[in-house]
Amino acid sequence: MPKLTVEGVGTFDVPQGKRLVLALVDEAGIDQLHACGGNCRCTTCRVEFVDGEPEAMTVAEKAKLAERGLSGVRLSCQIAVTHDMTVRAISRLAGSGRPDPGSRPADEIMPTPEWTTR
Repeated sequence: MPKLTVEGVGTFDVPQGKRLVLALVDEAGIDQLHACGGNCRCTTCRVEFVDGEPEAMTVAEKAKLAERGLSGVRLSCQIAVTHDMTVRAISRLAGSGRPDPGSRPADEIMPTPEWTTR
């Protein structure tokens, strides 16, 4: 089982292949934002990688980050936990002014992923 370390929170065992956004919520208990429901439309699920950033990236994530002019962050809704990784949870409900984090993302990465490199 891969280990997810969330800086300042702890280290958690995560089922192989689970979406990072769901691992942050379920295993780490983080109030992670995912306003669009984990569909790569809003960028509210941003994280910063400290260690173990995946080389693979969905085409949707790459396009959305470019569209918003974002660098140095990844979209947790577009990442599967397949190995040990350490992240900073930088996009949280607390202090966001939003009424809720968003509807729960599906278990599978959406939209159906096409893979590329970062």
